[in-house]
Amino acid sequence: MRFGSFSYWLKDGLDKGYAVAQININNLEFVQAIIEAAEEERAPVILGASEGALKYMGLDYAVAIAQTAAERSSVPVMLHLDHGPNLDWVLKAIRAGFSSVMIDASRLPLEENIALTKQVVDLCHSLDIEVEAELGRITGTDDDLTIDERMATLCRPEDAERFVGETHVDALAAAIGSAHGHYKGKPQLDFNRLSAIRKATGIPLVLHGGSGIPDDDVREAIGLGIAKMNINTDNQEVFTEKVREVLQENPKLYDPRKYLGPGREAIKAMVKKKLALTGSVNRV
Repeated sequence: MRFGSFSYWLKDGLDKGYAVAQININNLEFVQAIIEAAEEERAPVILGASEGALKYMGLDYAVAIAQTAAERSSVPVMLHLDHGPNLDWVLKAIRAGFSSVMIDASRLPLEENIALTKQVVDLCHSLDIEVEAELGRITGTDDDLTIDERMATLCRPEDAERFVGETHVDALAAAIGSAHGHYKGKPQLDFNRLSAIRKATGIPLVLHGGSGIPDDDVREAIGLGIAKMNINTDNQEVFTEKVREVLQENPKLYDPRKYLGPGREAIKAMVKKKLALTGSVNRV
C-alpha cells in the first residue's frame, strides 16, 4: 500500500465534521502504537515527523519504518513533514519519500511567507505532494507573552484569504491561540477568529498544540473547520511515565523490551482516546 492522500482525507474530514489526527513519531514504538490504534479504531492517521525527530531517528530510518507501516496497514497512513523550516528540509523530505510536507515560514513577514510557501507548493504539486503552511505564530509555552503580544501572533482572516489565494496551499495552520508543548493555564482559543478564517479560505484548517486543549474546545474547533489536529506531548508524557514506573518497580531491569513494551501500550491507549476525540473512528 502506498501512503494515503493527505488532501483527500482532510477534505473528507472538513466535509463530514471530523479531524484527521497527526500523531508525531519519535521512535519505532511510537509508530507501532499509532498504527495498532488506528487499525483497531478504523481511522485514517498521519504520522508526523519533525526536524528534531528526524535528526534523532535518522531520515532514512524514519521513512523506512513509516513505509513499512503503511504497506502493512489496513487503514490509510500518511507521512507528513512537520514544521519544515526551510526549502532544504522540504527537499530532503520529498527525496526521502514523504507523502506531504509542511513549510513553516510563519516567522517571516507575510510577503516572504507567501513567496516561500508558493515556491514549495508549486514544486510539490508538480510531484503530487500536498502542502500545509502556517500563518501567524503558534507559540511555545515558554514565550511568556502579554495579551497585546499574544494578539499580535494570531492569524488575521484577511491575511489568510490572501495567503491561500496566492499560494494554493492544501491546508493551513492558522494561529488561533494554541501552543506547542505544555500550557501554563487553560488555552484561550479564538473561535470567532477561527470561524472567520474558515469562511475566508474554505480549505482544511489545522490545530497545532492539540495536547492539553480541553476536549470541548477541540470539538468546537473541529465544528468550525479544523480538519487536522496535531498530537505529540500527551504521547511523550504517558510513554515516559510508564517507562519510569516500570523501572522504579523493577530497578534491576535491563531488557529494554520489558519497559519499552509497556510504554508502547500507554501510547496506544492515548492515541485511541485522541482518535475518538477527533471523530475519526470508523471513517475507513
